[in-house]
Amino acid sequence: VVTFFRASLGPVRTLAAQRRSPSNDLASSAPTDDVHGSHGRQVCRRHELYVNFQDLGWLDWVIAPQGYSAYYCEGECSFPLDSCMNATNHAILQSLVHLMKPDAVPKACCAPTKLSATSVLYYDSSNNVILRKHRNMVVRACGCH
Repeated sequence: VVTFFRASLGPVRTLAAQRRSPSNDLASSAPTDDVHGSHGRQVCRRHELYVNFQDLGWLDWVIAPQGYSAYYCEGECSFPLDSCMNATNHAILQSLVHLMKPDAVPKACCAPTKLSATSVLYYDSSNNVILRKHRNMVVRACGCH
């Protein structure tokens, strides 16, 4: 989708060929955790976040688990947005407009694009033991919105 804004496909093919060249193998195999945007800031990606129910003071009613890996999204969404950033079409256009009017339009935001559920065993207000699957509790993927 980013190539939509380019005047010709020539540079795109050149860049694609450079990415496949043996001299760039180390760069292309680097983990996304080490990818940096402008000014050395990391690009939008998923980060570790462990939610400990004891730290929240919830162990008086949460039976299990004692916590879970929730993760969170953080990072820069700068134009051009790479395909690994899971950017929406709106985010791509917003990033382009931000380049032209940075004071009027903010950059796209890094946010969860895929979430999954986690099950929690707990006591309800009547002291009944309940097993409930809570939707949208674990970040599986991040992207620019």
